[in-house]
Amino acid sequence: MKPPILICILAVFMQMVACSNEQATAPAVIPQPVEMVLSHGRFRLAPDTRISWSGSQEASAVAAQLASVLRPATGFELIVSEGIDGDISLLIDASEEWKPEEYRLTVEKNKVIITAGSGAGLFRGIQTLRQLLPPQAFSHNRAEGVKWAIPCVRVTDYPRFGWRGMHLDVSRHFFDKEFVKKYIDILAMHKLNVFHWHLVDDQGWRIEIKKYPELTEVGAWRVDREDKPWDSRQPQQPGEKATYGGFYTQDDIREIVAYAADRFITVVPEIEMPAHVGSAMAACPEYSCTGGPFTVPPGGVWPITDIYCAGKEETFAFLEDVLTEVIDLFPSEYIHIGGDEADKTEWKRCRDCQARMRKEGLKDEHELQSYFIKRIELFLNSKGRRLIGWDEILQGGLAPEATVMSWQGFEGGIAAARSGHKAVMVPTSHCYLSVYQGDPVTEPESFRGLLTLKKVYSFEPVPPELTAEEAELIIGAQGCLWTEYITDGTRAEYMILPRLSALSEVIWSPADRRNWEEFNIRLPKMLERFDAAGINYSRGSYRVDMYASYDEASGDIILEMASEQPSPEIRYTTDGSDPLPGSEEYSGPLKMTGKTTVKAAIFENGKMIGGISSKAININKATGMKVQYNIPFSDKYRGHADRTLVNGINGSGDFNDGHWQGFEGTDMDVVIDLGDETTISSISSGYMAAVGSWIFLPRSVEYSCSNDGNDYTPLGTVITEVDPADQGNMIEVYSSSFPAVNARYVRIVARGLITCPPWHAGAGNKAWLFCDEISVE
Repeated sequence: MKPPILICILAVFMQMVACSNEQATAPAVIPQPVEMVLSHGRFRLAPDTRISWSGSQEASAVAAQLASVLRPATGFELIVSEGIDGDISLLIDASEEWKPEEYRLTVEKNKVIITAGSGAGLFRGIQTLRQLLPPQAFSHNRAEGVKWAIPCVRVTDYPRFGWRGMHLDVSRHFFDKEFVKKYIDILAMHKLNVFHWHLVDDQGWRIEIKKYPELTEVGAWRVDREDKPWDSRQPQQPGEKATYGGFYTQDDIREIVAYAADRFITVVPEIEMPAHVGSAMAACPEYSCTGGPFTVPPGGVWPITDIYCAGKEETFAFLEDVLTEVIDLFPSEYIHIGGDEADKTEWKRCRDCQARMRKEGLKDEHELQSYFIKRIELFLNSKGRRLIGWDEILQGGLAPEATVMSWQGFEGGIAAARSGHKAVMVPTSHCYLSVYQGDPVTEPESFRGLLTLKKVYSFEPVPPELTAEEAELIIGAQGCLWTEYITDGTRAEYMILPRLSALSEVIWSPADRRNWEEFNIRLPKMLERFDAAGINYSRGSYRVDMYASYDEASGDIILEMASEQPSPEIRYTTDGSDPLPGSEEYSGPLKMTGKTTVKAAIFENGKMIGGISSKAININKATGMKVQYNIPFSDKYRGHADRTLVNGINGSGDFNDGHWQGFEGTDMDVVIDLGDETTISSISSGYMAAVGSWIFLPRSVEYSCSNDGNDYTPLGTVITEVDPADQGNMIEVYSSSFPAVNARYVRIVARGLITCPPWHAGAGNKAWLFCDEISVE
């Protein structure tokens, strides 16, 4: 008997719904595995679940780690034993050929099996297994009422690149041993395998060297100027004690290296040379060109003129002694020697360096740097190690076996690969996680620039210009975290996450498996894991970007909203109040009138899931009027040319947003023609300080008016009350109110700082003055 057709249709429909639900609950694993097939059913983790291991002692160690990481949240004391009969079985199988770090994971209702060719592969497999559990599995405390179920899946997985790294600068700010371990755990969670440890820079020497105790006795400490902006810090004065800093003992380093090795992460130390060595110069001035004296800089330094003397044999003996102890502590194949941003002024006037150039037949100081790097490489090679350095090591000729870390763009990596050298890609455009990930007004202070989660995810490490053979020399990529503005571990976590999650997928997953929209579906579960683990992170990807434009024909301001999130539910207000679930939903461009502040946020299921973005619209009597520039603006920061200051749109915290206009080494002197005589009673103008970018508030702003454009009557002067050394990053509006007058022309003169102050990293160079909007009421 045939079943009724309605029942057949219903059965098909129910099957489709089941498949849809199965797809909707597909495991949210980051980075995306090469292949993952979901099947029906779940494995239940229970107090009596047994873990077995087989194949080698590495399997035993990984099995013990799995039991250890599951214990805090579940409370289960899982038994680990040798064999293949456990409920969770970890196997190292050397009988077949495996890709590096490859693993296979099979989850059935009654059994979990992870098989790999190495301990590293097995360890990567347990990271996937942990992500298949509820997010609470990452908690360090007992999680009550959780069903510890793992969906049945089959996973085959291996990395795209052999170098998948993350960098941490501990010189600019010191991070204790426990945080460094937590940082390594975050890397392990993302299946990274290189921890690039930046141990030496101008602002602190952080590694104990037994032969030269002064390197940490002196070089690890600087005068405490933490209350001042990074680039506004006066050098140490006579009689001042250096109290800020710290260093890692050799025992600390061995402990951290072992901790990383247990997670199959290689620690690559960076010992800067020939420049970025102010801390070393303070401790050992005899290895400089001048002999000193030096102090450890408490903040920004530019240009980087403190440099090892390349003409003294004693310098190389010192560095070989240091590197000998470094090599003893770090078993890594690579030793990073920096090599970046070396200002060669001292070499040009140093007799010893010039004598070295004549003796070696070197035509310029670039070739002297090449000589320096090649000589260090020979020493490292003699110890069985390889040299890696920033892309400036290309200058003057690349050392024969050197690997290039390409940070200034993609060009360094391309040049290295085309000359037969390996390269690690770390372009600032995609990999420097120390720059802003949202509007600087709402984000913690950081380096200028904007690197969004979506842009990180768009990163392709292999430049298309390379041939297939050259592309093989791109061995991987990494993120970098420079800590000039990062003073503690919580801030460090916020800056790298979740951008590191995006980067991990770029360098682990096959290029054709990457999909931005699909990544965003998996991301919320990753954020839940961070919450459970007590790891801080940014929700910058859930912000609303607002773009305002001035229509000269109509005089209207058009406001558009967007987000890098796929299909976001954006709700907004136009009265300055915070948006709520019931606020107006954005559906298209808005025509703005008058003066107002628009606020917007993304909502999901009635809950705000990101921060509130705001945009000030400032339509006033000056809006759209003609501006005469008595001093021209800089073409480098022209904004919207002669409409920038009167388009009714306030700039954001990013001076590159097109709504700021820059004046380099000058005052600002502009006249606004209001068209006809009109009654005015107040004038205001907005200015930015970004001291690290050489941008300062004006010393004063003078307002005056005229009816004929020739004779001006003063209306008021606003004096800046904030000392340049304390300005940091800020936006200030300079307002002047006065008894109502009739006027056609308004003149605004902002007196700039003209040159950077003596204490500034750019001392003596032209200072910038930035203005975004002038309002006349």
